[in-house]
Amino acid sequence: MYEKPQDLWKACREGVWTRPTAGLAPGYAQANLVILPKEDAFDFLRLAQRNPKPIPLLEVLETGDWEPKLTAPGADLRTDLPAYRVYRNGELTEERQEIRDLWRDDLVSFLIGCSFTFETPLLAAGLPVRHIECGCNVPMYRTNRMCIPSGRFSGPMVVSMRPIPAHLVAKAVTVTARFPAVHGAPVHIGDPAALGIADVGRPDYGDPVPINPGEVPVFWACGVTPQAVALQSKPAFMITHAPGHMFVTSVLDEEIANS
Repeated sequence: MYEKPQDLWKACREGVWTRPTAGLAPGYAQANLVILPKEDAFDFLRLAQRNPKPIPLLEVLETGDWEPKLTAPGADLRTDLPAYRVYRNGELTEERQEIRDLWRDDLVSFLIGCSFTFETPLLAAGLPVRHIECGCNVPMYRTNRMCIPSGRFSGPMVVSMRPIPAHLVAKAVTVTARFPAVHGAPVHIGDPAALGIADVGRPDYGDPVPINPGEVPVFWACGVTPQAVALQSKPAFMITHAPGHMFVTSVLDEEIANS
């Protein structure tokens, strides 16, 4: 479908594309979005620095800016994602397709690496990506692993899950470890209960996917973590992407991969 980020930005801006972005613009890095008032931005920046696995920063914009000049020049973070979520006092109050009328000059935007980025290399290595096969969103779960807090921000790490054939798990680890800027290697392999996940068939975000015989659930840190943090920390105002509805940058996967 959309092979170039610029085409996807336009489709989002015009309301043509409102679905998850897994598999779109293959070869380009995807990003989670967090937007906070300046008064909360430094605490969040420290949260990201202390928790680089679930919150790997790709770009932090200047206060009031909405164009990510380093990772996607020409894009508009107010319109160029498929769906946004708005949190007020820690409550999810609405989901919408653009945020121009909510924009303020004191807002700071953070782009956070997304594991959708390494799915193209996974597929190229012959590994399955089940949610792409199923045409749905990736399953995501809140865990019992807590982030190192910063100021007002604290909360659990969120993970995404992809079923991998047992004999290919080592390859999946090797492929994704090359991409620490978008979560890197898995944080857990196997028993979901070790992460506090009671039912892998009932994700907290996204859609369930089948785990076939001979496959192992493999869990990667996820950039939806700030949304779980928002629910616990209750900032007065926070805008994020809707889970799975990412911002696609114009940075190539290989530009952020370790050699």
